[in-house]
Amino acid sequence: MPHLIGDTIILREYRREDVVGMREWCNDPEITQYLSDAFLYPHTLNGTENYLNTMLEGDTEQKGFVIADRMTELYIGQIDLFRIDWKNRYAEMGMVIGSAELHNQGIGSAAIRLLQQFVFEELNLNRLELEVHDFNARAIRCYTKCGFREEGRLRSRHFSRGKYSDIILMAIMQEEYLASRSDV
Repeated sequence: MPHLIGDTIILREYRREDVVGMREWCNDPEITQYLSDAFLYPHTLNGTENYLNTMLEGDTEQKGFVIADRMTELYIGQIDLFRIDWKNRYAEMGMVIGSAELHNQGIGSAAIRLLQQFVFEELNLNRLELEVHDFNARAIRCYTKCGFREEGRLRSRHFSRGKYSDIILMAIMQEEYLASRSDV
């Protein structure tokens, strides 16, 4: 797996020692409330280790990166590609920044831009999509800033904390990404 290098972060391969950073957020409801049900709170150590082993052993069609500090390579979060469809040239992405203290610092935007470069310039995919909870305004702003557009809404699809919420579908196309790069 290649390292993707940004100004302050890198996207690197998963490592066994990343389990420590992963465990810190896996059981933090402030973080997991915004994630898919794959990370339902509480999350067991065994569940986290199984996920990490799958990534380390490559027993998945998923391509995953750890978001790490550029200088120390210490775990900050993760950004993964899944449901990769090579025939139709698209993939879905998911991301988590593992510490609330690191939110609103541009780390997510930087990670997405590196991933977009990989997806559109290296893998030559045509479309990158994601799903986000409608109550996750911070993530929606981040995705919009990175060129994603809302394409649809799955009404009342998610149930958490006693109420239903919508899932917003967002995507960016290769041509939109390339046009934004030429504007820079």
